[in-house]
Amino acid sequence: MQRFLPALAAAALILASPLADAKTLRWSSQGDYLTADPMAQNELLTNSINGQVYESLVLRGKKLQILPGLAESWKQTGPTTWIFNLRRGVKWQDGSDFTADDVVFSMKRLQGPTSNFRVYGNAVGMAKKIDDHTVEFTTPVPNPVMLEMLANSLFMMSKAWCEKNNAVNTQDFTHQEESYTSRNAMGTGPYILVSRQPDVKSVFKKNPDWWGLKAGKEYWDSNVDEIVYTPVKQGATRIAALLSGDLDFVLDPDVQDIDRLKKDKKVHVYEGRENRIIFLEMDQARDELLYSNVKGKNPFKDLRVRKAFYQAIDVNAIHRAVMRGLSVPTAINLPNPEAAGIPKSMDKRFPYDVKAAKKLLTEAGYPNGFELGMDCPNNRYINDEKICIAVAGMLAKIGVKVKVNAIPRAQYFPKAQRMDISFCMLGWGGATTDAIFTLQPVLHSRNDQGDGDYNWGNYKDAEFDAMIDSAKGDTDPKHRQQTIDKAMQYFHDHVFTIPLHIQVIPWASRSNVEVIHRADNWLQATWVKVK
Repeated sequence: MQRFLPALAAAALILASPLADAKTLRWSSQGDYLTADPMAQNELLTNSINGQVYESLVLRGKKLQILPGLAESWKQTGPTTWIFNLRRGVKWQDGSDFTADDVVFSMKRLQGPTSNFRVYGNAVGMAKKIDDHTVEFTTPVPNPVMLEMLANSLFMMSKAWCEKNNAVNTQDFTHQEESYTSRNAMGTGPYILVSRQPDVKSVFKKNPDWWGLKAGKEYWDSNVDEIVYTPVKQGATRIAALLSGDLDFVLDPDVQDIDRLKKDKKVHVYEGRENRIIFLEMDQARDELLYSNVKGKNPFKDLRVRKAFYQAIDVNAIHRAVMRGLSVPTAINLPNPEAAGIPKSMDKRFPYDVKAAKKLLTEAGYPNGFELGMDCPNNRYINDEKICIAVAGMLAKIGVKVKVNAIPRAQYFPKAQRMDISFCMLGWGGATTDAIFTLQPVLHSRNDQGDGDYNWGNYKDAEFDAMIDSAKGDTDPKHRQQTIDKAMQYFHDHVFTIPLHIQVIPWASRSNVEVIHRADNWLQATWVKVK
C-alpha cells in the first residue's frame, strides 16, 4: 500500500474540490482538451468539452438521435436547398440575442482555411439569412446526411463577440497559434467557461438562462451546477483519486484496472463499443521519408512494403495483451462498419504471417528491413503508446527497426497535421456512423475544401477519390451503399492504411453518480446526476 501514497497525495493536491457541494462534477481523463476554440480542432474530448458551452443547429440525444437544437425546425425545399427556422428567445451568455447573422458568420468561419471542420462546413453549403430567425442553406451537391453533418460539432459562435475579440478567423492550431478563443469561450449552451488553465484545470458553471432548462429531459436531466475538469496523465493517480472520493468521473480508466473497479462498491463501471477505429498511417507521398535510414526513395510507395507491415502486425495479440480484451480487431477502416452497412463478409484481414511479410519486404528490395520513426500520442487513445510499442516489437521480427516517438496530444496533433510524420497512429470516430464521415475527411486525397485533411499519409488515387465523390451526393441509398462497399474493398486491397481495431470504451464513476454512456464517448453534463 505504501507505493500508492505518492499518487494519492498528488491526487489530493491536484484535484481537491469542495466535497460538500454535491452538484459539482469533478471529471478527469489522461489529457486536456486542446483548445476552447470550437472550430480549431476536431478531436473528441475537445468537441465534448466545448459542447458544454457551444451548440449546433441540431443536437444528439441520449441515444444519439437527432434533436432540434438552435434550430427548432427545418425542411428540405429542393435537392440542394434547406430552410432552418431558428429557436426564438435564445441568448448568448453575454445576454445578446442569437440570430441568423450568427449562423451565417459561423458557417463562413467553419469553412475557413484554419477550421478543422471545413470539410463538413463546405458540405452543408452556403448559409443565407432570410430574416432574423430563418436561414437558407444551399449545398454544393445533394447531401443525404445533411442533419448528421450539422450535428457533428458544427458549433455556432457570436459574430459580435468574435469581431470584438479579433477572432473572426479560427485559431490556427496546426501552427500552434495562441488566440483569444483558445482560452476563452462564449456560447449559447448549458455551461459557461469560468476559467481555463491548459493542462491544469478548467471550471464551468451552469448557465441559468439556457433555453434547454425548460425543454424536457432530453435536454436537461441533471443537478450539476459546476464542472471541474482536471487532466491527470497517470492512470494510477486518476483511479486513486476516484476511489478516495476526490473525483466523480474518469473518462478513461486503464484497462488493467477494470476488473478491480467492477468489484468495488464505491465505483460504477460502464462498458460498450465505441464508434472509433484505431489505425496506422504511412507517408506515401514524399520521395524520401523524413524519419528513415532509407535514402533516395520511399519504401511506403510500394504496396508490397505496406502489405508486409500489415501482415507483420498481430492484432489479436494486441487485443489480448495490450487491450485486455477491450478492442475488436477489424479489416475495415471505419468506426462502425456494421452500422455503415458494410457486409460482414468484407471484414477479412490479410493474415498475420511473419514469413509472408519477410518475403514481401525482400521482393520490394529490403531483405534486411530498414529503420523508421513512428509518431504516436501518449494520452489520447486507450493504451496508445503501448500499442505503438507493441507494433514496433512486431515489426522488428521482419527486420524493421522502429523508434517510437510518443508525445502528448497537444504536441502530437499539430505535428501530424503538418504531416511531419513517416509512420503514425490515428483514431477516428464519433456519433455518426455513415461511412462518408470517414471517407471524405480521412481517406480521400487532400484538397483545399477539407477532403483528406486527416490523410496524413498523403496518398492520392483518382479511382478511389471518384468513388467517394460519387457517394457524397448520391441520394439513391442502394446505389450509394454499393459505391461505398466498392470503395472500402478497393481501399483494403491497396493498404493505404493499416486498420488495427475498434475501441471498447470503459468509463468509471463514483457509485453516487449517474451518467449516460454513449457510443461516441461523449459525456454530456446536462444528463449527469450527483446524488
